[in-house]
Amino acid sequence: MQALAQELPLKIKTFNNTGGSSALFKALGHPLTSPKIHSLIKTLSSFKRVAVYDPLGAAEELEALYDISKIKIAAVFVQNVNDIGKQVIGNMAQPVTGLKNMDIDAVFVTAFDAARLTAQIQHLLPKGITVLSFDEARLTDEFLTNSRNYLDNLNFATNFVLFREEAGHHTRLITANYWAGYSTKIVGLWCCLFDKDGKVLAQWNEKLEKSAHTITLDSVEIKKRLGLSSFTGSLFVHFTGIAGHDVVKYALDMYGDDDSVLSCTHDANSWPADLYAGLPAPHEGEQVLLWVQNSHPCPVPANGIGLSLMGSEEVLTFDKPIAGFATYALDVAKLFPKARWPQQFEVHAGKYFVRPRYEVIDRKGQRLIAHTNVERTDLKVDPGIPAIGKTMGKGYILPAPVLPIGRWQNILLPTPMSTCQKNLPLMLGIYNSKGQQAGQLSLGKLERSNIKDININNLLGKRSESEFPGGFGHIELTYDFSHGGEADGWLHALMRYEDTRAGHNTETSFGSHIFNTVLVYKNEPQSYAGRPPGLSTRLFLRLGREEGTDTLCHLIYPASTPWHAQSETDLILSDSKGTELIKKNCAYGLRWFFALALP
Repeated sequence: MQALAQELPLKIKTFNNTGGSSALFKALGHPLTSPKIHSLIKTLSSFKRVAVYDPLGAAEELEALYDISKIKIAAVFVQNVNDIGKQVIGNMAQPVTGLKNMDIDAVFVTAFDAARLTAQIQHLLPKGITVLSFDEARLTDEFLTNSRNYLDNLNFATNFVLFREEAGHHTRLITANYWAGYSTKIVGLWCCLFDKDGKVLAQWNEKLEKSAHTITLDSVEIKKRLGLSSFTGSLFVHFTGIAGHDVVKYALDMYGDDDSVLSCTHDANSWPADLYAGLPAPHEGEQVLLWVQNSHPCPVPANGIGLSLMGSEEVLTFDKPIAGFATYALDVAKLFPKARWPQQFEVHAGKYFVRPRYEVIDRKGQRLIAHTNVERTDLKVDPGIPAIGKTMGKGYILPAPVLPIGRWQNILLPTPMSTCQKNLPLMLGIYNSKGQQAGQLSLGKLERSNIKDININNLLGKRSESEFPGGFGHIELTYDFSHGGEADGWLHALMRYEDTRAGHNTETSFGSHIFNTVLVYKNEPQSYAGRPPGLSTRLFLRLGREEGTDTLCHLIYPASTPWHAQSETDLILSDSKGTELIKKNCAYGLRWFFALALP
């Protein structure tokens, strides 16, 4: 290991809050595209002098993902005059009008849908010259929702899944064909399974129904169906024929031959980020593994990724390379052997992998799976948040369940989730199952480097049934500026639930929003369809499959300003083909909170 002197993230554009997600890195790094790009580079390397025409600024991302050093580049040309003189893949960019004066053997247009771009410079090209572009590496039309715009995000509804079928450990991905509600097109699913070294084990298509139905990919069934050996690695999924949006959401169950492995998490964001946070240090006697899934065809270089303790400037790096599409379980103790809960880490990912899972193995060998979150680098302190306090009521709220205190220990750990958060000024409210406040505690101004965990059970003490009916409820973290401090609205926390009866633990993380108010602040209350305020949503919940298991749905009804006394919530039970079986209103007259169990 060594200290990271200067962070050098992969030079690709993945996501920003203004423009949304980018499809170029997905298009260049797709598992089916990668062999074609290697073949294209080999062909280009056979020419003595190659001119690169980079009209859309994509050459840099190609260089980030592939070794193009064998291409004998004579010059690089650009279309935008503002790019003239800039360094592009090691060459000073020239105006494309200068192409006509070049002695070259081939022109490489670094763009998809390049026919129009090539036609625009046809008068500058020597007769008979070879012109190549990214189009040599296009996916076939069966993968494309919009064949007219190759880089349409709807063409690249992809994601990576941690997938394990090894040593009695199994994985089950469950999602839904929710795109069927947006379009009559038939949605397809293409899968590519990599082993831990990044080698392709299998590629196949899953047959989907036309309705909005459940989709299950179980490692036990897939291993048997495809005749595979045991594996731990990445499952790449690509949904085609979609409409509405390109977000692939799923639940991920980890289960075992015995009950030592029984845990779940959810989807990874499909765009790699510079930083992730919310990775806890282990308790004494625990092991914490960070599952790094290289999301690109290029290797992660030695010392290309690392960890730092939250609030510290020192970054320790992992000193071994990780091959393209490979998966590696990084034991955090190898870098920080003395770190202990409630300390937490920042993951310096360099845009090499999507939001990673982590696995906690306790003293008994029992395992829990959870995930980190993207740590925002683009946010700034928002002076408007303290100013809206009286108008927006509670404003930003981070709600989280309090599971029955007779069985569960409920532990809260606030987690800084943007680089501008030097402190977290917080108030903790505890509510019973009827929405009545059972306690309130100012946490003060928590410094980034010194955040302690909070045991909710200890705060509640011994409460009577009338004070805390059913023994469950919820908490709300809100901003409290009475001790000073700053805010950016990107408030997160980790909740750890310890089952005192069965011995299992589980962790999950939450983020804040402004909830259930007709007033709007910036883009809150967030809306998934149309302009804010977002006052309704749909949730996908999967049912347990094992005999004797219950599915628990713990729903919270928070409101930033006074709102309706009851929620209007329907629970709809559908079969595996999307046919509605039961629809039941479950508000039950509760003001803030309710829970429901299905046998």
